[in-house]
Amino acid sequence: MPNYIFELSDKVTRRSVSYNNRFGIKIAADLYLPKDFDESKKHAAIIIGAPYGGVKEQGSGIYAQNMAERGFVALAFDPSYNGYSSGEPRHLSSADLFVEDFSAAVDFAGTRPFVDRNQIGVIGMCGSGGFAISAAQVDRRIKAIATISMYDISRAQASGFKDSFTEEDRNRILDAIAEQRYADFEGNPPVLTDRGSPIGFDENTNPIGREFGEFYSTPRGYHPNSITQFTVTSSMSFMNFPLLTYIKSISPRPILFIIGEHAHSRYFSEDACKLAAEPKELYIVPNAGHVDLYDRTEFIPSEKLEAFFTENLK
Repeated sequence: MPNYIFELSDKVTRRSVSYNNRFGIKIAADLYLPKDFDESKKHAAIIIGAPYGGVKEQGSGIYAQNMAERGFVALAFDPSYNGYSSGEPRHLSSADLFVEDFSAAVDFAGTRPFVDRNQIGVIGMCGSGGFAISAAQVDRRIKAIATISMYDISRAQASGFKDSFTEEDRNRILDAIAEQRYADFEGNPPVLTDRGSPIGFDENTNPIGREFGEFYSTPRGYHPNSITQFTVTSSMSFMNFPLLTYIKSISPRPILFIIGEHAHSRYFSEDACKLAAEPKELYIVPNAGHVDLYDRTEFIPSEKLEAFFTENLK
């Protein structure tokens, strides 16, 4: 049985579901419904993607539960090749696949008899924020988009944190990936990125590493399916395929960017908001960091999300 980092609310029910994406990967997901749910009526639905390296039993499940408590149908899923979703080798990631996972979730939600196909929105957490936006660029069934502590994984991997990579840095990484592809092709076990859960940290760990470690590697957020590592060769995909190229095309559908005041990732949301066309909003959560918005209910702006989706999914 899956173990969750949060208690199930007595105001909702949770159903384990699965469905295939267009690549034939079986996606494992949890469907959250209000306790007094009337399946004979049509309802708005919200799809929630986990942070890059996270799974549905963590933050995305918390958000799904919160939205179900407020009357929405909510779906939290594990990405392809990760969590309880299928796909080999394990812990592979891909720009195209992780964007497709959002559209596959829309396929599933939109074919439920109790969901209004014209009232489907998405919430993307951390890396899923970029994937959710990218999906909405081409999937016009997505009517409203909210991001939480967004990371643009393509930009981060191609250019480094705060665009710090030189051309030499990029070429050195690509050369290492190319050599690893030979090793993978010859049948060696895929090598995973060096950052992983449990993430060792102490008083000397850099603040960003410590922030992630305090979530993924302690009882607060630890889950055995969330090792926060991906195959080394996965990076090639992100380094070649920008996620937000057509962000302006989402208009007139609205985007809400939610970010903590002190988040190290704040620049991703600020820059994406500048690129997006109206309607758009950048909402700053006072005193919050990046990971605070994964699970700390005192920082999660549930009322803001409820108002945003109530207004735009009707």
